Amino acid sequence: MIGVALRNLRHRPGGFIATFLSAFLGATLLMGFASLIDTAAGTDADSAESLVTTAGVGGGWCLVIVVFAVSSTLGLSVRQRAEQITALHRIGATPPQLRRMILGEAAAVSLIAAAAAVPLGLVIGRVLLNLLQNTGQVAESTEFVFGGAAINVGFGVTLVGSLVAAVAASRRTAPKAQRPRLRRAAAVLFLAAGASCGTLTATVMDGKGVDAMQTAGQAGIWASLGLALLAPELLRLVTAVVGPAMRGVAGELAVLAVRTRIRQLASAVMPVLLFTGVATGTVYMQAIEDKAAEGQVQPDYARDVQTLNYVVVGMMTLFVAIMLVNTLIAATASRRREFAQHRLAGATRGQLVAMVAMEGLLVTVTGVLGGSLASLVTIVPFAAARADRLWPEATPAAYAVVVATAIALTAAAMIGTTRRATRGPATAA
Repeated sequence: MIGVALRNLRHRPGGFIATFLSAFLGATLLMGFASLIDTAAGTDADSAESLVTTAGVGGGWCLVIVVFAVSSTLGLSVRQRAEQITALHRIGATPPQLRRMILGEAAAVSLIAAAAAVPLGLVIGRVLLNLLQNTGQVAESTEFVFGGAAINVGFGVTLVGSLVAAVAASRRTAPKAQRPRLRRAAAVLFLAAGASCGTLTATVMDGKGVDAMQTAGQAGIWASLGLALLAPELLRLVTAVVGPAMRGVAGELAVLAVRTRIRQLASAVMPVLLFTGVATGTVYMQAIEDKAAEGQVQPDYARDVQTLNYVVVGMMTLFVAIMLVNTLIAATASRRREFAQHRLAGATRGQLVAMVAMEGLLVTVTGVLGGSLASLVTIVPFAAARADRLWPEATPAAYAVVVATAIALTAAAMIGTTRRATRGPATAA
């Protein structure tokens, strides 16, 4: 089956682009942060501590997001090849053989992606070092080193993360693959971790000043991951509530498509939810901190904590935004045949674009609502710890910008891809 995996990569490269991009971007971030460990070996103790701390926190969260992103895109790739997998089942392929095929594909894609990520990872590492030097956290004399730690972490973690994602995706090839118990159990675990960090922020970290940002930020990320795993259930709920209000042919087609393709479209909800949750939580947490710190003398390391927070979450937000567009384009482009069947049945190209726009509305509403809920796990405990109030004095403008960005990215990816997928005669597709 490894031979089949390599032939799949050679003859169907388009089906692996989304997975490649997720692994490539993840490896880039991992190498950039890990290069700080190489750099720390040749500098003073204080600078080395800042470098290692940034590498550990940033790299750790990047690992979680990378595994999640690769799992999402790889799972989407597996679902898109349902006919091929069914055909292999019929000619005698066993579930273990199919799992080896998917693992082989994931390993090959991750290694190629990691190799391609080396130059950009080097650039990211230099940018991180310059940022830490400009804020006084690392000595100006420290020279950048891109060595064994960066290469080993970049290749090793990307490979292991991709294989973990492949194991999760390969479960969908088994006869009982529709059982969602493991996914829901993982969601409960992540949500519990988020609630725990939120509780620590509001209690143990109350009165600890800027230090409360460390647990508050983690709370929102864990909660976002947990709710993202519940994307099918959330999308089903939103469709049940909003669906009846969608009128006309396009609206009926959109509701029917969502109900029959709930797992595929749930893959599109995940990055919207992650983007909204991480971005909203970070923006308002920093706004609360800025308000609370006015007129107060801050400890020397306060700037370090804020810089680390901005760097880590900023890079993760950018990565999730790219993941959002990447996943939506892959999910929509794979529907070319479905769109052609609708056109042959009498639907116009305009109706199909309107249908996908309404699907995008349901996806966006689900992701924004879930992300907003996840962000509260950061905002409310941090506001209680830093401002002694459950709701911060903050303008809704920042939230509006985050939501508008999510809507714009979703609409551009889904509608633009649909327009391209419906060009030409339907019979050819």
